[in-house]
Amino acid sequence: MTNMMETAQAQLRELLMDALGALTAEGKIAAEPLPAFKIEVPADKSHGDFASNIAMASAKALHMAPRAIAELVLGAIRFDGTYFEKGEIAGPGFMNFFLRRTWFSDTVQAVIDEQGEYGKSEGGKGKKALVEFVSANPTGPMHVGNARGAALGDGIAALLEWTGWHTEREFYVNDAGNQIEKFGKSLSLRYMQICTDKGQAVYNANKDDVEALAAAIYGEDGNAPDFPMPDDVYLGKDIIIHAANYFTENGAKLADLSEEERRAALVGYALPLNVAGLERDLKSYRVVYDHWYRESTLHADGSVDRIIDELTKRGFTYEQEGAIWFKAEQFGADKDFVLRRANGIPTYIVPDIAYHMDKLVTRNFDKAINVLGADHHGYVPRLKAALKALDVDTDRLDVVLMQMVMLFRNGQPAKLSKRSGKAIGLVTLLEDIPLDAARFFFNMREANSHFEFDLDLAVEKSSQNPVYYVQYAHARICSILRTLKDEGLYIEKPMNELPLGDSAQETELIRHIAAFPSEIAAAAKVYDPSRVTKYAMELATLFHKFYDACSVKNAETEELRASRTAICRAAAQTLRNAMAILKIDCPEKM
Repeated sequence: MTNMMETAQAQLRELLMDALGALTAEGKIAAEPLPAFKIEVPADKSHGDFASNIAMASAKALHMAPRAIAELVLGAIRFDGTYFEKGEIAGPGFMNFFLRRTWFSDTVQAVIDEQGEYGKSEGGKGKKALVEFVSANPTGPMHVGNARGAALGDGIAALLEWTGWHTEREFYVNDAGNQIEKFGKSLSLRYMQICTDKGQAVYNANKDDVEALAAAIYGEDGNAPDFPMPDDVYLGKDIIIHAANYFTENGAKLADLSEEERRAALVGYALPLNVAGLERDLKSYRVVYDHWYRESTLHADGSVDRIIDELTKRGFTYEQEGAIWFKAEQFGADKDFVLRRANGIPTYIVPDIAYHMDKLVTRNFDKAINVLGADHHGYVPRLKAALKALDVDTDRLDVVLMQMVMLFRNGQPAKLSKRSGKAIGLVTLLEDIPLDAARFFFNMREANSHFEFDLDLAVEKSSQNPVYYVQYAHARICSILRTLKDEGLYIEKPMNELPLGDSAQETELIRHIAAFPSEIAAAAKVYDPSRVTKYAMELATLFHKFYDACSVKNAETEELRASRTAICRAAAQTLRNAMAILKIDCPEKM
């Protein structure tokens, strides 16, 4: 797994250290401990490929002017047999270094040799990470925020995999608690409405079209006069459809049961269908989970009660007005909070604490990464406070907070799908725009940035559309290579045997290709797939500049044509690898 940027940087550091060692041995500088110094890539490439502040950093320790140190170091460096051609001094003592052409050739060859493995590294080798994302409420369809969370979470998991982590994806199914009670109440009310005379009349008129039946009962705002609903229930049409489908299959047999029995039966019927629907819809979005972890298992096996018992045993709880409170402030949270209400029912956070104990203690993941909505910002320190009280290293839990998405069409906020008339969730979004565009657009901004998703731009076939722009660059390279083959001009030779041209566009493109492994490692470290989309767009731009400045087919010599052919192959492969992380296609023709 080659990283030519790291290779060059390590080689330069060794050259600098060897030079200082030689100067010390010759008595030209004092034998003093060397302070930390930096080796960086200058923004302006006329200042070299790498720059170092070693002379500036060591001036105080060596009691010498930085420029004098730089002159001594530069005179002591032996560039022969390295990737570096020369060094220069700038200003008061900054040092700039320039790479030989062999480094550029070896970079291109490394991509060609490693193909789909290029860009991978092993920083996380031997470690396990669990990425939990989406975890949408299973009582209804996924909203557009879940679509962003799915692309983001899947991208984070892929980045970790590319950097050597054993990574698993998990969906936490909230199939217990208040939302399930509300789900059962909603289903029961709609079912009983269908069982009334008015409901039977509407049902008989529309029983062959469940969508029309739902619309007839739903009314304008979910609360039709003949079928009123209280405020504390779900008003979505999906609730009516579940109730109607159950009625179609089983009739009115639940009408004479107790409310508790009826709700249990309807939840038992509808919830598995919803979870299966979530799994199906996410698969259509190229998101496949290793685990679907159900909250109900934590209640069933006693894990929830054990959390409260253990915190109480450790002296970290107190009773107030019949409720059991956790001393969260003692562990860094903003305030104490209730674990068990006076009615004996645990609060929502207790199963979450049990769930994270399972992640970090029972299953012993080195890292648990949660992708959550920004509205969870107050919840995170409370969860970590409880884990800290239970002796869990909370540095092993990282939370990525994701801001809201605003959909725009014709410059205005979009609330409904123009095709289906439904609120835009994941499914209706993918009816309106290509899947590749959705996954690319949702990863164009950092998670903590609000995102305005332009639905019109996402379907536009022009260079203004970022995903189209990147895919077109790949298709253009494939077209160039096809033409060369069709005309008998395609030559494959090891790049280290070929010359580079004199064009700055060639070297700029190769530098960017060389930066890919480091960029992926950096993106994984901060859980930011948007760095991949930015990288891909810049790579596409640099390729177009290269193509405009450097003819491949009509290169001055056969060897130069072969060299530029290799550069094209390396650029295409790097684009494919970047898009593979995001599970976005790279078409060969457009």
